[in-house]
Amino acid sequence: MITTIQLKSKKVQIDLSKPIDISMSIKASNQNVNAWYVDQPKIEPARDGDWVASVKQGACINFNNIFFNPHAHGTHTECVGHITKENQSINKNLKQFFFHSEVITVAPEKFGEDLVISKKQLQFTIGNKKREAIVIRTIPNTKEKLSRQYSHSNPPYLLEDAAIYLREKGVKHLLIDLPSIDKEKDDCQLLAHNAFWNTKGKLRLDATITEFIYVPNRVEDGCYFLNLQIAPFENDATPSKPILYKVEN
Repeated sequence: MITTIQLKSKKVQIDLSKPIDISMSIKASNQNVNAWYVDQPKIEPARDGDWVASVKQGACINFNNIFFNPHAHGTHTECVGHITKENQSINKNLKQFFFHSEVITVAPEKFGEDLVISKKQLQFTIGNKKREAIVIRTIPNTKEKLSRQYSHSNPPYLLEDAAIYLREKGVKHLLIDLPSIDKEKDDCQLLAHNAFWNTKGKLRLDATITEFIYVPNRVEDGCYFLNLQIAPFENDATPSKPILYKVEN
């Protein structure tokens, strides 16, 4: 189903019958993607004495409790409340859900003993394009990302100048296929998070960071329309389901 979307500068067409899901699901398995030193998610029937809320165990319904951490167990979208003393809710701060976006592919480069994404790399891949959202796919891009155990692995991250560049370019929504835009162990400096949300100036309350996405290799770099779907948790972060639609014109 082709529909026309009015952007600030022009009209674009997208095919709503061709959604591209770039989220990772949460499952009760040690093969679920994981980071930040926590146990795997749990999905298990509620219990009341000897009664177990499972049809397989004699109940008339399935009624599961779910235990997970949004930052550690799959695709999640977070607001500035992730790093501020004041409580900030992603459910209250994210008020729009459709964005003109660009998918880019970046090969993290060596920086001492780390692999990083630099301002120079983003400048080269984004150029003079103006986008509300940037979707970063890192390479190598294998399906191992869907089940990787990231704790103590020092995965790639954004340099501070890269985050400043995105902020100054007006990018409101940053999506990436890594557990964090910051270095795993950085003495809690969180340089990229602080830079993107501008914690030394006027806080960007309406800006979000989505981590742990997965962009399949079949998805070409280029212009897309993003539907950033979130679960309505009153929390700094929530599981999310970003959906891309290729811009047809």
